[in-house]
Amino acid sequence: MANLAKNKKDGFIMQAGILAAAGLIVRMIGILYRSPLVAIIGDEGNGYYNTAYTIYTIILLVSSYSIPSAVSKVIAARLAKKEYRNAHKIFMGAFYYVIVVGGIASLLCFFFAESIVGSNSARVLRIFAPTIFFSGLLGVLRGYFQAHRSMVQTSVSQILEQILNASVSIGAAYFLIRSVQNRDATTQAVYGAMGSAMGTGAGVVFTLLFMAVVYGMNRQMFKRRRERDRTGKELSYGQVFRLIFGMVTPVLLSTCIYNLSNATNLKLYCGIVETLQGYTEAQATTYYGLFSGKANQIVNIPIALSTAMSSAIIPSIAGTFERGEDVETRRKIGSAVKTTMLISIPAAAGLAVLAKPIVYLLYPQKSTVDIVARLVQVLAVSVIFYALSTLSNAILQGTGYVNRPVIHAAAALVLQAGLLVALLYFTPMNLYALAAAAICYSFCMCIFNGISIRRKLGYRQELFRTFLIPGLSALWMSGGAWLAYQGCYRALAALQPGAEAELNWGANLLCLLPAMAVAVTVYFAFVIKLGGIRGKELESLPGGRKLMKIAGKLHLL
Repeated sequence: MANLAKNKKDGFIMQAGILAAAGLIVRMIGILYRSPLVAIIGDEGNGYYNTAYTIYTIILLVSSYSIPSAVSKVIAARLAKKEYRNAHKIFMGAFYYVIVVGGIASLLCFFFAESIVGSNSARVLRIFAPTIFFSGLLGVLRGYFQAHRSMVQTSVSQILEQILNASVSIGAAYFLIRSVQNRDATTQAVYGAMGSAMGTGAGVVFTLLFMAVVYGMNRQMFKRRRERDRTGKELSYGQVFRLIFGMVTPVLLSTCIYNLSNATNLKLYCGIVETLQGYTEAQATTYYGLFSGKANQIVNIPIALSTAMSSAIIPSIAGTFERGEDVETRRKIGSAVKTTMLISIPAAAGLAVLAKPIVYLLYPQKSTVDIVARLVQVLAVSVIFYALSTLSNAILQGTGYVNRPVIHAAAALVLQAGLLVALLYFTPMNLYALAAAAICYSFCMCIFNGISIRRKLGYRQELFRTFLIPGLSALWMSGGAWLAYQGCYRALAALQPGAEAELNWGANLLCLLPAMAVAVTVYFAFVIKLGGIRGKELESLPGGRKLMKIAGKLHLL
């Protein structure tokens, strides 16, 4: 990990696999620690945390969140031409950019917190404020390594960040609540949410130090590359900043609007239900927390693959596109879309069929299990749309069409906001209106981005092996998973005569594990047998050789 020069030039699918594995670990840690954390701070505290976190995310997006993608694209284009001095100059220019922008954003977040969110969430948002500045610096370092097509550093740093985040969040929330245990429930909820926010900052600061050490270990190698640079082309700092602003600003705007849907949903939902249904601020944020802090968190787990694929494909296709290799660029797009769908389609089907057992496993608060499970079932299809739209955003950005995702995101945002308002005013859907709006937004982004990719790059999406075969395989998988869970459920219930209809947490886990094993086995058996994935494609995945041996022994290949 330390010496970048020793890293092999793996395909971007392999690099995406490394990031995806890290992303899944990170999200699982996030889900697992949120369960005991919510038990400590309660649904009201979770609501305040998610309200502040939603706004924090938007401010972070504007200042620095998309820095890794933007930096990796700009630097990768220079590395493709072996302009190592210019690549380093852009790297340093990006640091200056985030110091200024991140610093201003942190100060605005701190001093105007109460104007941005309700009074109860303002103290939580102020805890988040310094994290915005440090996240920008961390993003530049991650983007620099991603531009060199080395995802290990980013992957390890993400896992370390989440581990520290989880540990500090739980500990700080517990001790802060203990410090005000004689106060009212709302005060305790606010303090618990503040403790949770402290964990986010601690994780970012620690990871920034880690990445700085890794960069220091590779510093001499980067220096030798710059000394060997014989291109004779050196950018001025004026040109560097024009490049950074030209790439970073559209990417940031696109990602900002792309994620602004959460903040829009928060404001619209809380405002309308407080007006129409007489909810208090505490009730509205508590209900919104069920959607954002529980259902959305679960649905976001499989989207980690598309996020990883996006990070891996930007520097990869930026290089081929810069060299005019159009056929290779389209081939990489096809591979990325197909790999993403091979995982996203069965993930959506699995969430729809096993929603309640999964929710009960991760958030065992029985009073909210049913409503969160139904939200997960409705949101399951959005896994496919969000995965595809996230990837298509990266494709457009990596090939230089950075303004298209901005326009598409703005249009989708208007459409989903209109749908949400209409559903809240004229139907009794309540929280399910939020789910419908999320599906609308992600679907619109898929359509808009897909049209642009076809027109700008001449790309035609293959449908049969990318969508139809995984879809058919996912149907068989869903049936197998449901039968496996129900069979285990009934067997365990039969061993407990007179027991309640609902199994306890441990029994639910015992039923869920074999159901998931059956789901994975059935899906990959069908998708390989039907030709959805071939030998060379299987081999390109992480652990692909082992998978090929297993498939061969089972006569699937």
